[in-house]
Amino acid sequence: MPGGWVAVFVLCLLLAGAVYVAYEGWTAHSGDVELPGWGYALLGVGVIFGLVIGCGLMALAFYSSRSGHDERTVFKQQEDRDGEDRH
Repeated sequence: MPGGWVAVFVLCLLLAGAVYVAYEGWTAHSGDVELPGWGYALLGVGVIFGLVIGCGLMALAFYSSRSGHDERTVFKQQEDRDGEDRH
């Protein structure tokens, strides 16, 4: 299908544009300031921590929906409580 390839091409263009804008934003205002090694290390730890938290929360959401915790509660009323309600 040509429509699928067009969609993939457009998405690749959007990704390339986002990477370009991110690079320009990262380097435009920094001047001659360099990020030290520990800064890159902390940035990496933050990215890894964010990915772990995000993946964990998505896994919990999928587990919850698959195990039936997200279904509506159905209350069943008793038809007659051993004749207590009738007079």
